[in-house]
Amino acid sequence: MDIVPAEIIQKKILIIRGRKVMLDRDLAELYEVETRILNQAVKRNITRFPDDFMFQLSREEIMRISQIVISLEALKFSKSVMAFTEYGVAMLSSVLNSERAIQVNIGIMRTFGQLREMLSTHKEIKRKIEMMERKYDHQFRVVFDTIKQLIEPQAKPKKRIGFLVDEEK
Repeated sequence: MDIVPAEIIQKKILIIRGRKVMLDRDLAELYEVETRILNQAVKRNITRFPDDFMFQLSREEIMRISQIVISLEALKFSKSVMAFTEYGVAMLSSVLNSERAIQVNIGIMRTFGQLREMLSTHKEIKRKIEMMERKYDHQFRVVFDTIKQLIEPQAKPKKRIGFLVDEEK
C-alpha cells in the first residue's frame, strides 16, 4: 500500500516548459520535511541534479502558475521555486535518506509511470481512429454519393414547345 495515494500525487504534477514536473514545496509536503530542508539537501548534492533533472522557475513562470493553480497562490511570494522532473524526483531518494522519502518516491515513480502509460494509450487510440477515418472515408464517400444520386430527381428530357420546322424543304 502506498503512503500517498496516486490521485494526490497526480494533482501535484504540472507541465512546465513542456515537461512533467513537481515543485519543491509539493515534494517537501509529501516527504513531510520543510521546503528549505529539501532544497538544502539538493544544494549539498547539486552535481546529481543537472538541468534535465531540476530547474529553477523564472519569476514569470511562478506568477503564471500561482494564477492558474489556486492552491499555489503562495508561490508568488517565494524567492525561488525549483521544479523536479521525473529523473530529479528519482534522484531525491538518494539525497533524502529517510524511510518516508523512499516510500513516497516509490509512489511518485509509479504515478509518473501510470501517466506515461495513459498518454501512450491515448496516442495509440488517436492513431487508430485516424487510420479508421482514412480507411472508411473513401467507403463513406461512395455511400454518400450513391445516396445523393438516389435522392436527386432524375433529369427527364424536356419536351419542346412550338412548331417543328423541317429545314430540308
